[in-house]
Amino acid sequence: MKEAMFYVRESDNRVRCGLCRFRCLIIDGARGICAVRENHGGVLYTLVYGKLCAEHVDPIEKKPLFHVMPGSKSYSIATVGCNFHCRHCQNYTISQVSSNTPIIGSEQSPQDIVKQAISNGCNSISYTYTEPTIFFEFAYDTARLAKEAGLRNIFVTNGYISKEALATIAPFLDAANIDLKGYSEAFYRDFVHARLSEVLDSIIEYRKQGVWIEITTLVIPGLNDSEAELQGIAAFIADNLGVDTPWHVTQFYPTYKLIDRPRTPVATLRMARDIGKAAGLRFVYEGNVPGEGGENTWCPSCSSLLIKRYGFQIESNRITSGACPNCCLKIPGIDM
Repeated sequence: MKEAMFYVRESDNRVRCGLCRFRCLIIDGARGICAVRENHGGVLYTLVYGKLCAEHVDPIEKKPLFHVMPGSKSYSIATVGCNFHCRHCQNYTISQVSSNTPIIGSEQSPQDIVKQAISNGCNSISYTYTEPTIFFEFAYDTARLAKEAGLRNIFVTNGYISKEALATIAPFLDAANIDLKGYSEAFYRDFVHARLSEVLDSIIEYRKQGVWIEITTLVIPGLNDSEAELQGIAAFIADNLGVDTPWHVTQFYPTYKLIDRPRTPVATLRMARDIGKAAGLRFVYEGNVPGEGGENTWCPSCSSLLIKRYGFQIESNRITSGACPNCCLKIPGIDM
């Protein structure tokens, strides 16, 4: 075990964790809501440091990040655990652990991860699959070494990190795909067990810290797919993050505790895309529906097809020196 960052000691050997926005008060011998941070005699420990449950070489488009080094590979890592308990979690076998669950994982060091990323020809390291906030200490140590080695660092996150934790890792963090799961407190309360207001505040904080952001919304039939809710998300992105912020509207499929809902119709994703465009967003992508054309990047000025994708694969990329080859409009992102 490794002593955790971001906590203060309280009376009676209790500790107050300050890593995420739940700010758990943890009694001696207990774990926080993430089930991977444990109080021992008034000292908070992370139980997952270097214990990886997943390591893969992924196309960066899988994150999904469409405006960060298109076509590159990202070394993706995760530990068990999450501070959210989404009823529709797609990685529930590794994210949803209980307070008495043994912590599993392959022992790795930050140096190991950086070496493996480089040896596999990756341009970045992604902290993903589960919630990177809950394995912050390992991500932080790895990210610092990765930055020194010339690698980019990416969070794929639910957006519930505390301001102080984000400020600590932001100098080493290049990009984040943040889930904005819905636009009502009721949805977040009933299906995520968190607060929408805290997520919105966190997303804005990422932008203030200078991290490149792309937003993903998993569109669930009958739960967060109303025109009003999608309009709320689109307006939030446009007003607070800017119209160049990519929005990925993604098809839901039944999983975990939410198997009574059908897959999202493509027509609903098209509606979401049109809502985003009407709000002024210049890059709206349809996810999980390869071959439908909604994954392509078009020039918002001259409407030229710039990047043609099929799923996570790029079939053609016409962006030249970061700009449209026809009208020379600069395409926002990292190393476009």
